[in-house]
Amino acid sequence: MAAFVESMFSVREKPWHGLGTIVKEAPDSREALRLAGLDWEVVQSPIFTTHGKVEGFKANVRSTDRQVLGVVTDRYKVVQNTEAFAFTDSLLGEGVQYETAGSLMGGRKVWLLARLPREFIIAGERISPYLVFSNTHDGSGAVRVAVTPIRVCCNNTLNLALATAQRSFSMIHTGDIRGKIHEAKQTLFMADQYMEALGREFERLRKQKLSDQQVREYIELLLPVEKGASHVTVKNVKKLRNDMAMRYFDAPDLKNLGNNNAYRFINAASDFATHAEPIRRTKNYQENLFMKTYEGNPVIDKAYQLVAA
Repeated sequence: MAAFVESMFSVREKPWHGLGTIVKEAPDSREALRLAGLDWEVVQSPIFTTHGKVEGFKANVRSTDRQVLGVVTDRYKVVQNTEAFAFTDSLLGEGVQYETAGSLMGGRKVWLLARLPREFIIAGERISPYLVFSNTHDGSGAVRVAVTPIRVCCNNTLNLALATAQRSFSMIHTGDIRGKIHEAKQTLFMADQYMEALGREFERLRKQKLSDQQVREYIELLLPVEKGASHVTVKNVKKLRNDMAMRYFDAPDLKNLGNNNAYRFINAASDFATHAEPIRRTKNYQENLFMKTYEGNPVIDKAYQLVAA
């Protein structure tokens, strides 16, 4: 079993590493919890050593197998998996359909991904925003919600780090689901704001012309060769550069984006970052790629910074 993925389900497509349950239709929250292997709770237990009880700290323990997920302070409030799904149900309304959900690192991190009900036509293309909800049970992070736009025709992520609109926010572990429901309304407002700002930025990028030479220079900046690199490394980087260039100049799904413009380059960078096969595929490559859907992909971010500058 992969080091990161513990359990998950996926709609219609093969889950990472062939693990998890494949379903034909996106389930509701109750069924999603079961299919994702998230139908358990976190119980807080006191910590004891040979010298007695450890004051000020507790262990977060999984109810089903008593596995210790993390050690936290007394101030830490658990946000249960059921609360995470209740959050999204309240945000999107009853009957929300989940695309995927699961557990990472032995239950220490959990996530769910749901498709927002509204689809956008931006720059003449269908863009679907998804909501990614992640939570940690080991005390390493807050509850996080992020909007991730997906270009429907090719499943490329277009989660640009815009200066004009926020696409994610975090919530501390208060355990107050009513407060989170209130914040959920702000999330939908945030999603609409982000998508509208993204549409304006896409239109600006389509009008921004790039020469072929600029594109090749940007690709070299995105995929640099370190000084003193070995012959094999240089060869591998050149292979990756050619891959990205091919996506910009020749990819069939970019033909309708016009020639020599920044929007086409951003899509080529996204296509490369989302779908290109790495030179060396690590054990947790797919899991790390998924995490970038809400943390932000550095290749896409840097490509946007280059053209924005």
